[in-house]
Amino acid sequence: MSEKTLAKNSKAIQDLTVSGVCLALCMLLPLLTGQIPQIGAALSPMHIPVLLCGFLAGPANAVIIGLVAPLLRLMIVGMPMPFMAIAMSFEMAVYGLVSGMMYKLLPKNLVYIYVSLVAAMLLGRIVWGIVTLQLSLSTLFPMLPFGWEQFGWEEFVSGAFISAVPGIILHIVLIPAVVIALKKAKFIVS
Repeated sequence: MSEKTLAKNSKAIQDLTVSGVCLALCMLLPLLTGQIPQIGAALSPMHIPVLLCGFLAGPANAVIIGLVAPLLRLMIVGMPMPFMAIAMSFEMAVYGLVSGMMYKLLPKNLVYIYVSLVAAMLLGRIVWGIVTLQLSLSTLFPMLPFGWEQFGWEEFVSGAFISAVPGIILHIVLIPAVVIALKKAKFIVS
């Protein structure tokens, strides 16, 4: 085998391993806030590994993890509710896609890590709103969570931004710090 093939295989194995760890974290991190659902909803612990997966393992792997994690967690532990799991799957897939693509295309410095992260969070929340609106209009979910029957602009802003402020702050502080630390440890090769 050539050196180039070995390097490519090594990177693929590393990306697959990182993706598996991120999926496991998607299952485990919500357990930290599981006793108090309001805190879990505010901190969005499942979002952290998917955003990190975009930076660490690339957009393709992160999209898969984002799509699968909420649905897998629903099947394993019964949370989040089916309605929310579907919306979260699309939201988190966009998180992974945007964070991974932007990190891949932009310079690898702190400013652009923040740009990638904020763009991913904004676009993911917009997709969450669109999917949630579509689900609220469908007949698939006759028993929607209280207040979601009339999903509109106010519910979108409240759900995507106002009640999510603690999670947004946590993500903006934590994720760039982890990415920078992994770069310094030479886990991420720029």
